[in-house]
Amino acid sequence: MALVTVTIDDIKVEVESGTTVYEAAKKAGINIPTLCAWFEGGHTPGQCRVCVAEVEGQRNLVASCVFPVADGMKIHTKSERVRKARRLVVELLLADHPQECTYCVRNGICELQRVAEQVGVKEVRFSRTEFPEEGMIDRSSPSVVRDGRKCIGCMRCVTVCENVQTVSVLTPAWRGSEMRVVPAFDLPLAETNCVACGQCILACPVGALYEKDDVEKVWEALEDPTKHVVVQEAPAIRAALGEEFGLPPGTLVTGKMIAALRRLGFDKVFDTNFTADLTIVEEGNELVKRVKEGGKLPMITSCSPGWIKFCEHFYPDLLDHLSTCKSPQQMFGALAKTYYAEFAGIDPANIVVVSIMPCTAKKFEAQRPEMKDSGFRDVDFVLTTRELARMIREAGIDFTNLPDEEPDAPMGEYTGAGTIFGATGGVMEAALRSAYYIITGKIMPSLDIMPVRGLEGVKEASLDIPPIGRVKVAVAHGLGNARKLMDLIREGKADYTFIEVMCCPGGCVGGGGEPIPTTMETRAKRAGALYVDDSQVQKIRQSHENPSVIKLYKNFLHEPLGHKSHKLLHTHYTPRGTNIPHREN
Repeated sequence: MALVTVTIDDIKVEVESGTTVYEAAKKAGINIPTLCAWFEGGHTPGQCRVCVAEVEGQRNLVASCVFPVADGMKIHTKSERVRKARRLVVELLLADHPQECTYCVRNGICELQRVAEQVGVKEVRFSRTEFPEEGMIDRSSPSVVRDGRKCIGCMRCVTVCENVQTVSVLTPAWRGSEMRVVPAFDLPLAETNCVACGQCILACPVGALYEKDDVEKVWEALEDPTKHVVVQEAPAIRAALGEEFGLPPGTLVTGKMIAALRRLGFDKVFDTNFTADLTIVEEGNELVKRVKEGGKLPMITSCSPGWIKFCEHFYPDLLDHLSTCKSPQQMFGALAKTYYAEFAGIDPANIVVVSIMPCTAKKFEAQRPEMKDSGFRDVDFVLTTRELARMIREAGIDFTNLPDEEPDAPMGEYTGAGTIFGATGGVMEAALRSAYYIITGKIMPSLDIMPVRGLEGVKEASLDIPPIGRVKVAVAHGLGNARKLMDLIREGKADYTFIEVMCCPGGCVGGGGEPIPTTMETRAKRAGALYVDDSQVQKIRQSHENPSVIKLYKNFLHEPLGHKSHKLLHTHYTPRGTNIPHREN
């Protein structure tokens, strides 16, 4: 493509023809403020009008995010006209926005706050809009709260829901100053095809979308002397929690996380990685059984609840391809109220299971009616990474100076295979390590399966597993990429034996409950920390070698896919379809 030279604020810069003013300015070291124009996962051009610039020869200011440069163009991004226009736009947004900054969930990480400061807003000269909560705040979903009062119409949530996740729940409605982003027919989220992934939360620049907060319920449980409160934390948490306390993305904080949970008052601190290893043993044996007995192939992983709900809505005819294994979160809950209750001599009615998850969909999963095979609700409360950070701050815990501590027995020991569950491709890699051993009785020549790692949308790999022969596998992250594989299966064109699907881009390290901002760069760094934990920290790297899992089978479950395992660790799915139900007036 031809190169052109433009001048931006007296700085000459050479860029490709067709580059936007916004991108050209960035190359010149100039950051133009914006609320809609750029976020990883989609582009909603020209919505906010904050990014205006002045181009000599143009009568009107241009939206820099969509206006292409041309050779010889002279651009001004800090003229008086530009600065006044930007401030006016931001003042109008602030006038039509609730004045709840000090107690808004996005206080301190709100892009509207940041942009208001960047453009120099000192006052709002317009009358403030009144914001009644009735009819504007949707709390119907167990995972995501939608606050229409705070929506600034940037359309970023619409873009990520439609273009990245291909769920298309959110849409703009009405016009002009009345425009709002709502689900189709203005239905509550709980009555739509929303998969509760929370990627809209990561995309939203303000507090119009956020996770349903269960912190107070957990505090109440911790303060109840009749309750024995245990906690599990997902693999991805240890690679992201530090960001909430100023540590660089990809800092592994496993020991400090465990110490913080103990100081919060949890009676036992276990680890979801333990049941990640258990999931691999069950899932690996299920895969081997399907291959040997002619079961439904390709088998697809089932540990991502947003993916499961997506499949129930959009591919109900393919549900029998899913592994019947519960997710590690739910396996843990079922065992906490059976195996651990028996081990500790505690009435399971008095055990409260709390999960710390990177995923807002885990809140939905915990409330699924089938998740009570222990005789009780498997998991009582789910907190996101962000919610845990709020608890730690509220308790006054100096997180960065905590000593490193170890998790408790009997559900705290894990392997490197368990920890890489948090990265896209990690479940596949862990499963293949164990499946190879289950089939051959030998350890794989190399435990590092590099083709399934990384952030490419769909990844493929193949390996020889004697005596089965060549086994082909695929990995997808982000539901738009999952749709590509599911369409191939539906068309009979998928020649895979095993497929891993993670709902969120990057896998769990990019979950909707992770620290904000979450970019592809931070996803890669968090995943890198998990691979370091696998290869350099953990002494055991294969799930079937976890001594605590071996002991669990010996003393309680007896065998993979056995009667007790089937009852506690496996589940079924619910065909939901994509029809939006009719609402009576």
